[in-house]
Amino acid sequence: MANLLINEQSPYLLQHAHNPVEWYPWGDEAFRKAAAQNKPVLVSIGYAACHWCHVMERESFEDAEVAAYMNKHFVCIKVDREEHPDVDHMYMDAVQAISGSGGWPLNVFVTPDRAPFYGGTYFPPRPAYSRASWSQVLQRMNEIWHKQQDEVALQATQMLQHLRQASMRTTQSEGKDPDASVCDTITESLLKQADAEFGGFGNAPKFPGTMAISYLLEYYHYTGKEAALKHALRSLDAMIEGGIYDQLGGGFSRYATDRNWLVPHFEKMLYDNALLIMSLCDAYSITKEERYRKIIQETVDFVNRELLHTEGGFYCAIDADSEGVEGKFYTWTWEEWLELSGDTDGVAAKYFGVREGGNWEHTNILHVATDVDKIAAQTGKEELEIRSIIQSVAGRLYAARANKIRPITDDKCLLAWNALMNSALSKAGNVLGVNAYIEQAERHAVWMLKAYHGDGGLLHTWKNGTAKIPAKLDDYAYLIQALIHLSSVSSNNEWLLTATKFTAKVIDDFGREDGMFYYTPVGQTDIPVRKVDLYDGATPSANSVMASNLRLGGMCLENTEWISRSHKMVAAVADTAARYAYSFSNWGIQLQRQVIGAKTVVCQGSGAMVAAAELRRKFEPHAIILTCEKEISDLPVLEKKVFDSNLYIFVCSEQDCLMPVNSVGEAFNLIKH
Repeated sequence: MANLLINEQSPYLLQHAHNPVEWYPWGDEAFRKAAAQNKPVLVSIGYAACHWCHVMERESFEDAEVAAYMNKHFVCIKVDREEHPDVDHMYMDAVQAISGSGGWPLNVFVTPDRAPFYGGTYFPPRPAYSRASWSQVLQRMNEIWHKQQDEVALQATQMLQHLRQASMRTTQSEGKDPDASVCDTITESLLKQADAEFGGFGNAPKFPGTMAISYLLEYYHYTGKEAALKHALRSLDAMIEGGIYDQLGGGFSRYATDRNWLVPHFEKMLYDNALLIMSLCDAYSITKEERYRKIIQETVDFVNRELLHTEGGFYCAIDADSEGVEGKFYTWTWEEWLELSGDTDGVAAKYFGVREGGNWEHTNILHVATDVDKIAAQTGKEELEIRSIIQSVAGRLYAARANKIRPITDDKCLLAWNALMNSALSKAGNVLGVNAYIEQAERHAVWMLKAYHGDGGLLHTWKNGTAKIPAKLDDYAYLIQALIHLSSVSSNNEWLLTATKFTAKVIDDFGREDGMFYYTPVGQTDIPVRKVDLYDGATPSANSVMASNLRLGGMCLENTEWISRSHKMVAAVADTAARYAYSFSNWGIQLQRQVIGAKTVVCQGSGAMVAAAELRRKFEPHAIILTCEKEISDLPVLEKKVFDSNLYIFVCSEQDCLMPVNSVGEAFNLIKH
């Protein structure tokens, strides 16, 4: 028999719709019931591609006896963290404060007024891993709720106070405008955390670290210091060659569980692939290495093939598991390899690191185990022949994989993640000179503005033609960023005008007096704490993105208040970014661009489009390139420009404009730092 989740759209919630647990979706009904019956509330948070969420469901939430106890003593709410990231943020902060760590599944015990008093992540069905069993936790929470309710209420109140104070503390630093020495400090910090042998940062598990990589690439561009470039490229190369990259179908998995990038956590997330495309674009812009072009195109192809809705939006993710086994869709036993690969002389096995005993849990994860030139030296074959063999084997395996049972796709479409992918398409189209990507980004932007439109503002999630849940700060911030990028690469200034209108709304609905922004809009009442999120985690801090949006939007509107606010935001975080460089690496990017000095570049007259395209393909990330086709414009940056048949290029900083020039070369010299 189905529970109330059967009426939801989220694939994650629908996965739990037939649990014997009487799950409620997030909303007032569950909390009213808890208050009326004097029961604590269990808020269990996860997402569709989460491996350990599936494990706990099988072990505990599908167990009839466990479910009966949960139904009798608790009101149980199941939350898709991607639908309600604000709920997830608040309760994750609480669990981290309680236990010192966090993750998913996230299981939090809260009062009927939504205040957390205890929580943790995965709990096993029997005591193990130095953890109590889930049943033991349930029994203990039921006991203290009825026997120590005053203490529970006090602890919950103190937790809310802690969460509010923690949010305030992160934004109370006052700083002066940073200088180049802070950029040096950030770089030194990142390189100290770098794994010089295998790339990336730290040991296992290893996440892509795309923002840190892009920071190092930009730092190299501005300073010429080779160490930054070397580690950024080593990190990208290691991921490209590792098991974290799908060597057959393209696209990147969430992270690697080992130091050398062989064994991924096999879920594929839209945002990871969007951010990796953008970092790879930076690498290609600097190096012009063909391998980066190849991976960018393969990753875009993967996203369009496996995550694209017919109406134009992008799905969230592809699960790690199939047939109840993590990675089964992507791995190969030795017997499968012999039967399906056609690799009669073992050349492809050498290249992909496939062996009889397997390279992971008795199966094989395909990766680039050795260079083609080394195989040529070992076998006496020509490199061209070897590459042809590898390509043929990969094609056969990819075709065979199509007959396997596929992992589930989380087919909801989130505005924030779609906006990141839109930026990736714009950037790839510009850097590679592929107009089809830019045209797709324009069609996709039209779809986003229509699909996520709501009466009171933008909405957060879309599925099957229906959007719901008010948009959060990252939805707005990433969309504004995407529209600014799109305006530049498409030479359509209407996107920029739309971006500035959304920026004004963000200031009104999310703004704080200290210059930062709350994660949730004014008037939202379903969570007791309005969080200010500053950390650059799996995705950039929405506040760091808004700092960029305010700077660029302010320059285009000649709005000094926006520019000043951007400076204030960056200055407030500068000291923290220098101390914790990896966790504030997108802030580091904004800080470095501020130090270099942002530029607006307007190309007007005969050949303006060609000149703008040429300037955009040069790697100058602190500059936005625009075109002007008419004398009167709603954008002040385009007004009162000379308008005749000659080419004029206007370069302006935050403080002043230089005399117009008539060639790309002259303009480039003015743009350069």
